[in-house]
Amino acid sequence: MGKLFGTAGIRGKYLKDVNPELGFKLGATIAFMFNAKSLCVGGDGRLTTPILKLSVTVGAMYVGTDVIDIGLAPLPLTPWSIRKLKCDCGIYVTASHNPPTDNGFKVFNNKAMELTSNEEKKAEEILERSEWVPKNWDAVGNYSIRQDLIHEYIEELSSKLSPTRIKFTPRILIDTANGAASHVTPKVLESLGAKVFTLNANIDGKFPGRIPEPRPDVLEPLRPVARDLNVDVFFAHDGDGDRLAIVDPIRGFVKQDRVLALIAYYKLMESKGSIIVSIDCGNALRDVIHELGGKLVLTKLGKTHEGLLKYGDALMAGEPWKLIDPSWGVWVDGIYQAAFIVKIMIEEGVNIRDLMKKIPDYPQARYSILVDEDLRNQIYDAMKEFLSEKLPKVLKKNIAEILTIDGLRMDFEDKSWILIRKSGTEPKIRLYAEASRVSELKEMIDLVITHARKISKTKGSKIFNVEGALIP
Repeated sequence: MGKLFGTAGIRGKYLKDVNPELGFKLGATIAFMFNAKSLCVGGDGRLTTPILKLSVTVGAMYVGTDVIDIGLAPLPLTPWSIRKLKCDCGIYVTASHNPPTDNGFKVFNNKAMELTSNEEKKAEEILERSEWVPKNWDAVGNYSIRQDLIHEYIEELSSKLSPTRIKFTPRILIDTANGAASHVTPKVLESLGAKVFTLNANIDGKFPGRIPEPRPDVLEPLRPVARDLNVDVFFAHDGDGDRLAIVDPIRGFVKQDRVLALIAYYKLMESKGSIIVSIDCGNALRDVIHELGGKLVLTKLGKTHEGLLKYGDALMAGEPWKLIDPSWGVWVDGIYQAAFIVKIMIEEGVNIRDLMKKIPDYPQARYSILVDEDLRNQIYDAMKEFLSEKLPKVLKKNIAEILTIDGLRMDFEDKSWILIRKSGTEPKIRLYAEASRVSELKEMIDLVITHARKISKTKGSKIFNVEGALIP
């Protein structure tokens, strides 16, 4: 079977990569691996989620585990429910920001945390060998439904982040991408005291409003709506509510790592400790953490939660789009992230534009290069060779540091940097870069993409498509 887990759980095309048979085996595997008395299962609004959720349920019950079904709910509800109900593990059916043709699984352990790398490896071995043991007729698991938990989650989150003072009532536009958070995030923000307007807030597994990935180029056409409504901030989710993108109605997309830097700023103002972030984060975070006396810890994408196990003083963990606040829970929660920012806005009486003034800003680029899946490794290796051996000479830059935690990242002495890595969820090569000037950043990106296109053509790839944006 090979490696099953990618950067962020299991994802792929329905039937080809992800199917009910896999769901059954995964349900049995995870229940068996944790010797679980109870397993929590939930899912997003994709059309294939119900059948996959049922297959997971049957697999877990087959090995004697009771299954508690929380229904159609945003992703954070599953780990929150594991903690709330004291379950031994959980599985959430989702493909996050992937197209509607895809689906997948996120798996959580008894700490309500996504599986560690070692746990993923163990699960793959058990599943490969079908090591689970079915139970007799009088020992199969029970099944129950708890769809009321959404209301308890909203109440608990709203209570935790209730503003301590009210300086104004922010006007907020939230685009939930026809996703699983459509009936949750607006209610949380309203309960905090905001005036909320919604876009694409009806759950639809075909994602008719927009693609579920809240990229800058996807959200920019919607910015006039935010301006016309005169809102103070424009939020956008992915399909399951673990990601959050932020748009300033006047100035446009707010870089994701600047949002993390903003949250790190407030965390470090309260106490000192480690800030764990993924390797694709830029200088805004470094500057804020250094200025306020925190400790920066870099990790692989999708594995920031493992840093919480290693650094007991961690105040937060995150990657662009995603935040884990240990004071709330050890899972990624885009609903919590939106509420955290709204709380600050209400208490300080400022819109997102004024709030972000305290955070440094650097021109940044984030691109995805889609190539033939069979040729991706060859193209990626050739791109790495170009970066390490030729790019510094062409740009006439001195290398300050090379990091290989996840892909290849080169930091230069002038604080510019570039990173390439293979996507763990799609047949794409990710390209990230940052510089002090837009012209400098554009030159760096153009060189790499041009060379990647040549490599792709030489290797015989029939597909070469670049998505993303350069954000000044």
